Amino acid sequence: MSTAGEEIFSVVHTDAQTFARCGILRTAHGVVHTPAFMPVGTQASIKGLLPHLVEGTGTEIILSNTYHLLLRPKPETVAALGGLHRFMGWHKPILTDSGGFQVFSLAQLTRIEERGAVFRSHLDGSVVELTPERAIEVQEMLGSDIAMVLDHVVALPNERAIIEDAMERSVRWAERCRKTHKRKDQWLFAIVQGGLEPDLRLRCVEKLVQIGFDGYAIGGLSVGESPVEMYRTLDVVAPSLPVDKPRYLMGVGRPIDLLEGIARGVDMFDCVIPTRNGRNAMAFTEAGPLRMRNACHERDPRPMDPTCPCLACTFSRGYIRHLFMAREMLGPILVSLHNIAFYQRVIRQARAAIQSGSFRDFLEQKRAAWSEADLEDDAGR
Repeated sequence: MSTAGEEIFSVVHTDAQTFARCGILRTAHGVVHTPAFMPVGTQASIKGLLPHLVEGTGTEIILSNTYHLLLRPKPETVAALGGLHRFMGWHKPILTDSGGFQVFSLAQLTRIEERGAVFRSHLDGSVVELTPERAIEVQEMLGSDIAMVLDHVVALPNERAIIEDAMERSVRWAERCRKTHKRKDQWLFAIVQGGLEPDLRLRCVEKLVQIGFDGYAIGGLSVGESPVEMYRTLDVVAPSLPVDKPRYLMGVGRPIDLLEGIARGVDMFDCVIPTRNGRNAMAFTEAGPLRMRNACHERDPRPMDPTCPCLACTFSRGYIRHLFMAREMLGPILVSLHNIAFYQRVIRQARAAIQSGSFRDFLEQKRAAWSEADLEDDAGR
């Protein structure tokens, strides 16, 4: 919770041709330079990667998840072991998601009531209740630097009445989270819902801003809509959010989605794509994605990306392919590490382009290069 006169977030540079901006977010565990990408450590672990390796990619903040830690090992256990930072050995900032999306996507037999969400655990089928108050209690016990309100997520496309009902409930839940939240060294972010309906999104923004939060997230996207529909929604929502607060696009996305979001004024992103794709042998490169199991890499002595200085790119493509074909765990580890390094490099390049006044040109170059790479990828790389 912010205190009077304390500057949580400051914008230090804005792009003259787009809504892109660079900023500084201050937290109890350090500063985050924005735009920022948060690798996902769902269960207090970036799968397969030691904390110092993640830090070596330039990562300044990571995400962990309330839903998963609520079920296992339980927040009381994490608190007893010194809090989430000590528990997982990551001493930089952490944002915890509230669990709303996981209730929507993972839980079995979910029932949404005004009090909260009642669901069966995907682990053992036990009945669990997650209310706005409980979501905040859990995140305060975890000790994350940024906590998220509990929201009601629905799939897209959907009926307007269903989207509106979920949006209004999300606002009511956000207000209950705000009243419950007491931890002074933890910021609380609200989540804007409303599907692809511009008027519902703007109504949600207005209500959440009236309540007052330390930052504002855009949720309920990347749940079935097309990229074009997502961008249109960002065109409406991002500029309507307070200029002096951080803006966070949840669960997005591909490298081009990050840049399109930045162009529209988004400051923070998270997504499982770099690590999930890494575990499945897809490596992101400046020339487009590589599928490392493909036979064309068998005797290729080149690194995955000659422009990348990460540890994974000290090995040959042939060796990386061998690891996957032999089902050696080092393969997924190396490609996951490389993909996070790639995402962080793209973000750093975007920040530099904003600061130099060349972000629009940078975005156009990436649009063209990655669009062409996607066409090549269809033929197999």
